[in-house]
Amino acid sequence: MRTFLPAALACLALASVMGGWLIAATAGGSPAKVPAPASPPPTAPPHPASAAGSSIDNDAPARHARRTACLKDAKSKKLVGAKRDDYVRNCVGTL
Repeated sequence: MRTFLPAALACLALASVMGGWLIAATAGGSPAKVPAPASPPPTAPPHPASAAGSSIDNDAPARHARRTACLKDAKSKKLVGAKRDDYVRNCVGTL
């Protein structure tokens, strides 16, 4: 058991050194090895949600408030277990 910690630390140090070497080897490659793209990649139309900003980030407080209200309602109805989970899932989805 005494040799486990030093062995684990040695493996971790070796892995970080090897990772650094691999990153340096791939980042420091000559530009001649990297083929240039033949044509620019086609651009896709922007996604509606990403064009207006991240709707997930904007909806987080509202979703939290809805879920909290649904959990409070489930507690007042004394629901437990799977029934509570189903009730909250349906309640959050319908609001």
